[in-house]
Amino acid sequence: MERNYFAHETAAIDKDCKIGAGTKIWHFCHIMTGCEIGENCNIGQNVVVSPGVKLGRNVKVQNNVSIYTGVICEDDVFLGPSMVFTNVINPRSAINRKSEYMTTLVKRSATIGANATIVCGVTLGEFSFVAAGAVVTKDIKPYALVVGNPARQIGWMSEYGHRLEFNSQGIAICPESGQKYRLENDNVTRIE
Repeated sequence: MERNYFAHETAAIDKDCKIGAGTKIWHFCHIMTGCEIGENCNIGQNVVVSPGVKLGRNVKVQNNVSIYTGVICEDDVFLGPSMVFTNVINPRSAINRKSEYMTTLVKRSATIGANATIVCGVTLGEFSFVAAGAVVTKDIKPYALVVGNPARQIGWMSEYGHRLEFNSQGIAICPESGQKYRLENDNVTRIE
């Protein structure tokens, strides 16, 4: 069977992985059995993708990220350098908790900044933006911007990654794309 993705010669790719066309896997990565990586992903240096992980299309994983069993990333997700996922809420070395892995869902086009930590069992909404170094312990709304430890919401982001400033009518315009957004009942939606 023809391989339609690129893998650096130092990458270890186990059997029974699904890797989409156009994906690039760089130096010293380990892609483990049973994971699924979509088309046109970029897996940076020194990344581990554990069994059962699912990455959608066009996911960008920067260097030194471990994506543990239980993590699902939808299309167009960005995982910043050295960010961290967990998959057990109360790990102990001497106690096997593999049956307690929790699901973490990163929805379409979410961004997780460098050195952020995502505690297992949460959902990050579409186009949410987790700032560098933040520690996420609860669900994040779509378009929300969160910072700090524990992460707290301080604003909203556009689909192009710009901070949104809402007027008195609850309307904001992305400075790059010109897309309009509405803030209503503490939720943001894009106006078509």
